[in-house]
Amino acid sequence: MKNIHIHINNHIEVSPLPSMLAYADGMYGDYGGAYIPPVLAEPLEKLAASFDTLVRTDAFQQEFVHYLKTYVGRPSPLYKAVRLSRHIGSTVYLKREDLNHTGAHKINNTIGQILLAKHMGAKEIIAETGAGQHGVATATAAALMGIPCKVFMGAADVKRQALNVRRMELLGAQVLTTERGTKTLKDAVDAALEYYVAHPDSYYLLGSQVGPHPYPRMVGYFQSVIGQEAKAQILQAEGRLPDSVFACVGGGSNAIGLFSGFLDDAKVRIYGAEGGGKAIAGQTAATLSQGKPAVFQGTYSYCLVDEEGNPVESQSIAAGLDYPGISPQHAYLKDTKRATYFPVTDHQAIEGYKLISHLEGIIPAIESSHAVALADKLLKDKGELAVINLSGRGDKDVERELD
Repeated sequence: MKNIHIHINNHIEVSPLPSMLAYADGMYGDYGGAYIPPVLAEPLEKLAASFDTLVRTDAFQQEFVHYLKTYVGRPSPLYKAVRLSRHIGSTVYLKREDLNHTGAHKINNTIGQILLAKHMGAKEIIAETGAGQHGVATATAAALMGIPCKVFMGAADVKRQALNVRRMELLGAQVLTTERGTKTLKDAVDAALEYYVAHPDSYYLLGSQVGPHPYPRMVGYFQSVIGQEAKAQILQAEGRLPDSVFACVGGGSNAIGLFSGFLDDAKVRIYGAEGGGKAIAGQTAATLSQGKPAVFQGTYSYCLVDEEGNPVESQSIAAGLDYPGISPQHAYLKDTKRATYFPVTDHQAIEGYKLISHLEGIIPAIESSHAVALADKLLKDKGELAVINLSGRGDKDVERELD
């Protein structure tokens, strides 16, 4: 498979990423697969075949890289956060995905998938969103290519992410609100999948590294540009690899984007920050910490379940992390101990949100603030070198009550 190839400057270009190529069958150890109704078998097989064929072509790669450079604004900077580093007691760099067009990492995947959809002759794009960033990125990509777009969103998220709802509508997308369940990301995915089952000729542009094969592999591939750039940039800046890398984890796309650049570097520790909610009686509701392996929304991975094995609601102040499932690749990385995942409470995330805003003049998404909070805890006075993926900007969270 082709590697995404973007020149960072005249001296460095991204390196190959063999670790992402080992999962062509849709399995990550025991996790992954496609648990789907028969009506979706043919569309997903066609999608997998189209993806495998197109990404190997120079024409697709050139088109993808063209849009990443001239439309998204890649490469995103790797910024040395001097005041944050002084506060933590370790040298911290921020991978600035918040500076991408639309303000988050989501655009990397939506550009890749919209090009794939265009080549497949898609007449309609459907998507789900929680924090609204994927919805905005999908609406943006659909507008760019002139393809009608429907975005499913839980009613609770519509309320707490009103700014992003307006942005999607301004971009021409139809935002479809679901009142079911907890009215959050899980329910938006359910609604989008139901629509896809009824309209299998639509192109379902899944936003995170979840769902049935080939979505986890596709999303992981399109987001791998984050880790490729970060690795080259930290080597240029410091002359060595970081001791550790950090990212927030909901479904898992921004995290696997960063992690993928370092999976083959055994000395680099990998940390994921999950949404832990309010931590009632000392207990959090983080998927990899409290969940169990189960089939959920088309894939086999960790999931928050009750005693009978039914999915239960997650709780997080961050709409993008409020999801009971997880990427099958993150499940595999947890079990193999290649990555370590920690729950971060709402209170800790808010403190991280304020910390980086005050010290660096950067207002991060509340999702990204979970990774900042975890780094602040684990790197305290260690004198180490770390990279944090700042997956999105916090405009959408400024008017919320984060006290």
